[in-house]
Amino acid sequence: MEKNKVDISQIDLDKEREKITDLPGLIEYAHHAGSAIIKPEDKGRIKGNAVAAMHDQTDRQFHQLYEQMQTLIEQAKYLKKRVEVSERIYQAHVPFQPVIGKVYYLYKKKDGTDLLSMVSPDEWGKSFPYEVFEAEVRLLSDHTWEVVKSNNSAYI
Repeated sequence: MEKNKVDISQIDLDKEREKITDLPGLIEYAHHAGSAIIKPEDKGRIKGNAVAAMHDQTDRQFHQLYEQMQTLIEQAKYLKKRVEVSERIYQAHVPFQPVIGKVYYLYKKKDGTDLLSMVSPDEWGKSFPYEVFEAEVRLLSDHTWEVVKSNNSAYI
């Protein structure tokens, strides 16, 4: 039985006191047999993963902004073409008062001037009196003209 005897004089009480705490949940190692395993974190890997995630997210946001810019550019091009067509129509001969939302037809006459008509190219039959059918257009509420259909790629 002397084998199990503990010599108290051999125990360093200050060192043993370091292993005791009033708040065991805050110590950096397991404090009893059922405790969770505590592994030191690889801070380099954690930072690397965070930086990779940050780059992935910002790349997605840049891509989304790029797509939005492309949409705005397309809208600006469409608006610019509407303005160009509108300016041409307002300089054309228009023998009637256009109504918002109605469809009209833009023709180029033999003398090079433009004419806005209520008569479609199909309605003229064989007696088509103009040089070129330019576009089928609709007057919008902001008094710009939208090209509905055209034989001229400059309007589309």
